[in-house]
Amino acid sequence: MEAMTLEENKPKGDDLQIDAVLRPGKWDEYIGQERIKANVRIMIEAAQKRGERPDHMLFYGPQGLGKTTIANLIAREMGAQMRTTSGVNMEKTGDLVSTLANLEEGDILFVDEAHRINRTIEEVLYPAMESRKLHMTIGKGPAARQLTLDLPAFTLIAATTRVNLLSAPLRSRFGAIFSMDYYEHAHIEEIIRRSARILGLDIEPIAVAAIAKASRFTPRTANRLLKRVRDFAQVKEMPVITEEAVLDTLELLEIDELGLEKWDRRLLESIITKFNGGPVGLNTLVAILGEDKGTVEEVYEPFLIKMGLLQKTSSGRTVTEEAYAHLNLKRFKVQ
Repeated sequence: MEAMTLEENKPKGDDLQIDAVLRPGKWDEYIGQERIKANVRIMIEAAQKRGERPDHMLFYGPQGLGKTTIANLIAREMGAQMRTTSGVNMEKTGDLVSTLANLEEGDILFVDEAHRINRTIEEVLYPAMESRKLHMTIGKGPAARQLTLDLPAFTLIAATTRVNLLSAPLRSRFGAIFSMDYYEHAHIEEIIRRSARILGLDIEPIAVAAIAKASRFTPRTANRLLKRVRDFAQVKEMPVITEEAVLDTLELLEIDELGLEKWDRRLLESIITKFNGGPVGLNTLVAILGEDKGTVEEVYEPFLIKMGLLQKTSSGRTVTEEAYAHLNLKRFKVQ
C-alpha cells in the first residue's frame, strides 16, 4: 500500500461517524461468526421463498461481538426497516405497547439488552410474538376493558449479554437462539486490515498482529484500539503505523500485551492480595472494586475466563496459576 499522510485519510469525522463507516454493510463484509451467518441466511432465504417473515431470533454473548451489526445486516438482506429500542426503555407496559403499535408490515424490531425488559410487561410481548396480537387494558377498576389490536407481520431480534437473566417463557418464544462466540485471532487481524483500508492507513503486518493480540478477541475493541493508534501516529507524524507505535499506544492506554486493562488487573490483584487467590463472592468483589455488579459480570469476567485467568466456582471467583504468572505475583502460604 502506498504511504499516505494521515491528514489525507478518509473518512473524516468524529469517532461515532467512523464507527458507522467501519460497520459491515453487507454479508460479504461481515468477518467471522460463520456458523451463525450460515444459519441466519438459510432462515432468511427460506422465509423469502415462502413469502413470510423470518422467525424471531435471539443473539447472546459478551459485548462488542457484533450482535447489533448482524441485526442491521438481516434488516438490509430483507429490505426491511429496523426499529431499535432497548430493554432499559421498557419499564412500563405503555412503553412496550407504544413500540409495538407503531410497527409496520415487515418491520424488524431490534431490542438490545433484552435481559433488562421488565418482567411485569413480558406478558404483553408473548401474544405479540406468537400470534401478532396486542392486548391492552383501557381504563381502571370496574370500568376497565380489554382491547385487542392486530399487529402487522414483524420479526423480533433480541440481543443480550446475560441470556441467563431472560425468563424461560420469553426464551421459548424465539424460533432461533444463537450464541455469539469470541473471534479467532485470524479474523480479528482481518477486521483490523479491513478497517485500516477504510481509514486509509498504511500499517505493517506486525502492527496488525500486535493490535489483534490486545483486542480481547472482540471486533469493537480492535477498531477502538486501531483508532487510538491512528491518533498516536498522526500526532507523531508517522506515515506508516509500526509495531512500536502500537506498543507505545497500548502503554499510554495502560493495556498490556494480553489486552488486560487497568480494571482487569485490579480485579485479579484484589483477589490475589486480599483473598490469597480466592474463592471470593461476587458481592464482596464488587464492594472492593467499587464497580457495578453488571459491569463485573458482563465486561470483565467473560474475557478473564476466556483467557484462563479467572474461574467461577460454586464457592466464588478464583484466579488461576496463569494469572499469577502474568501479573508476576506469587501465592503466599496460609499459616
